[in-house]
Amino acid sequence: SRCLVRFQVGPQKIVIIGNLFCFMDICTYILFSKILNRFYIGACQKSLSERIQKHKSHFYQGKHFTNSADDWELYLAIQLTSYAHAIRLERKIKDMKSSNYIRNLKKYPELIEKIILETS
Repeated sequence: SRCLVRFQVGPQKIVIIGNLFCFMDICTYILFSKILNRFYIGACQKSLSERIQKHKSHFYQGKHFTNSADDWELYLAIQLTSYAHAIRLERKIKDMKSSNYIRNLKKYPELIEKIILETS
């Protein structure tokens, strides 16, 4: 199902997107692969749509996790004001090591507000 939710926490804009692409400059993003039934968490400071295309086309060489599938879809994206904050947020979500936590981020936007404040 497609959903697009936008809200703001201080200067940060939060965008939750189903199968749509967004064009944010600085963000933490979460991709999902149905083939692997796994999430990938990353951060970018340029076009998110280009970044996703690179993941899908196996642009990143070596043993990069996203090379395991080519059906990556944007699950969630959180726009931030600095790349350093995007990296901190990426690491915090990865440290949770929980797909349930990621699903809850999308289900309960107040969790996004909390994690943004924790990583500020």
